[in-house]
Amino acid sequence: MSALAKASGALKSVDYEVFGRVQGNGGYTEQEAKKLGVVGWVKNTSQGTVTGQVQGPEEKVNEMKSWLSKVGSPSSRIDKTNFSNEKEISKLDFSDFNTRY
Repeated sequence: MSALAKASGALKSVDYEVFGRVQGNGGYTEQEAKKLGVVGWVKNTSQGTVTGQVQGPEEKVNEMKSWLSKVGSPSSRIDKTNFSNEKEISKLDFSDFNTRY
């Protein structure tokens, strides 16, 4: 494990899907992710949900999970958030957080 990984704790990756009135708010998700210093992506789905992936130090990923579950953008209504494929990773797969179309 690198010194950086040791210093910041384990790196985590998690997939998410947010249900409710949540579409069109990717900009807020991107802004929050960049503020926390996590990487990954967010995308609207044709089912009216928002899906994506978050990677970074475990505590930052957990903060982002909390935001995705409870806060969201000012105009969103979050009914539920599903998290899947949560795992420890040895390196980040992304260099930034962005909105996919």
